Amino acid sequence: MASVQTRGRGRRTINEINMVPFIDVMLVLLIIFMVTAPLISPSQINLPSVGQAAQQPERFVHVVIDEDSQVRVSEGRGKSDTPAVPLDQVAQRVQALQAGGDVGQQGDAANVPVVISADKAVKYETVIGVMDRLQRAGVARVGLSVQIAQ
Repeated sequence: MASVQTRGRGRRTINEINMVPFIDVMLVLLIIFMVTAPLISPSQINLPSVGQAAQQPERFVHVVIDEDSQVRVSEGRGKSDTPAVPLDQVAQRVQALQAGGDVGQQGDAANVPVVISADKAVKYETVIGVMDRLQRAGVARVGLSVQIAQ
């Protein structure tokens, strides 16, 4: 075997990155994506449908969340001057209004619907918090009041 002799200097290090393998990999990936893209069928999302009641219920509990995130609970449309209810007492107030109907409707207290109306400036978190408290308290029929933009 012949010995390798170097003259004073060793091998020089290459300071540049070889871009050819990188470009080859990127072109292969591009071709794979171009071939597989037409084969992927677009997925469809099943969105819930919003129904509109034929008529408004005769008796319901109205929960209003105003722009200051204060919760007011009243029967029916109620008055706008009802006092604010602390968040931890909303479920008890709703259940009391549900049970406070006519004598013939005492058995139907759980069937009295609850309608939640919130100002558009209220955080979504506040509305979900009210709905969660009502659900944990066993309130079965909870709906959201929406205003259709015109």
